[in-house]
Amino acid sequence: MAEAAVSNGGMTRREFLYYIWGASMALFTAEITGLIIWFALPRFQEGEFGGTFTVPADQVPEKNAAPRDFPDGRFWLVNLDTTTDQGQERMYLVNDEAEPIVGVAAIYKVCTHLGCIYSWIPANDRFECPCHGSKYRLDGRRIEDPAPRSLDRFLIAALDANNEVLAVAEPDSNGVFKPLPLPEGTVSIRVDTGSRVDGASQPLICELRDSCP
Repeated sequence: MAEAAVSNGGMTRREFLYYIWGASMALFTAEITGLIIWFALPRFQEGEFGGTFTVPADQVPEKNAAPRDFPDGRFWLVNLDTTTDQGQERMYLVNDEAEPIVGVAAIYKVCTHLGCIYSWIPANDRFECPCHGSKYRLDGRRIEDPAPRSLDRFLIAALDANNEVLAVAEPDSNGVFKPLPLPEGTVSIRVDTGSRVDGASQPLICELRDSCP
C-alpha cells in the first residue's frame, strides 16, 4: 500500500534504485571507453621517438658521405647516388640492381636479427652489428647474415620554407620506402618514426659477389 501510495505522486523506491543503478552503469561504461581511447590514441610529441623529427636540409649528409646519426629518433640519415663512381664503390652494387639508387633515406638503428644497436664502420664503408656479425650496406641492404632482412626504414618527406610538403618517399615493389630525391626548394626533412616498414628479404650481397666468409 505504501509503494502504491508513493507511485501516485512520483517514483517508487524500486524505480529510484533502478535509475541509480542504470546511471552508475552508464558512468562506468563511459569511463572505461574513455580509458580505452586514451591508451589507444598516440600522444607522441615532435622530436620524440614514435613521433616526427624535422631535420634542416644542411644536416643531411652529402651524397655518398658517411651516414648521420640521430640518436633521439633512433635513425640514420643517408644520402645515396649510385650514378657516380664513388657511389658505386661505397654501395657495393650487385647484378640484381639495374636502376640507380638516388635520394635520402631514414634507416632504423636496430639490427633486424635480434634487436642490437649496430654502428657505421668507416674503414669498411658499412654498418656492422657487434652482437652477431650482421653487416649492411650504406642504404641498409644486407651484406652478410644472420640478419633475416635488410634494415627497416622510416617514412620521410621533403618540406619547403613554409613547412609545406614538396615530396614524400614512395614504397617500392617490396613495400619499403624508396630513397627520396630532394626537390629544389627543400629546406628540411620530416622523418616519421611512427611509420616504419620492414626491410626487404633480398639475397645477401656477399653471395652475389661470392665473398661470404
